[in-house]
Amino acid sequence: MTPHRVDFNEILWESPMKGLRFKALRQSGRQLRLVEYTPEMEPHWCEKGHIGYVLTGQFEIRFPGDVQIFKEGDGVFIPAGPEHKHMGRALTDVVRAVFVEDV
Repeated sequence: MTPHRVDFNEILWESPMKGLRFKALRQSGRQLRLVEYTPEMEPHWCEKGHIGYVLTGQFEIRFPGDVQIFKEGDGVFIPAGPEHKHMGRALTDVVRAVFVEDV
């Protein structure tokens, strides 16, 4: 890995819960994550901000009063905070996305 290129093949998977795993490079208060979701992921509300891109698959993100479907090729821009809390659910066997996030 070089300072400007991230080789996700060199990074181990982390799995904080069933149905969710990711590879992350953390540096200077930010992280770049390659994320995989499956339908087995437990429903949970998240208040973290996410900026990313859906590589493959399709998933639903529930917001208070709204549900949106994200598919391959869609960008994701969710600000941090309780007013933007959200709950994701994979609609396909696997959803892969890349996110840039503050840590």
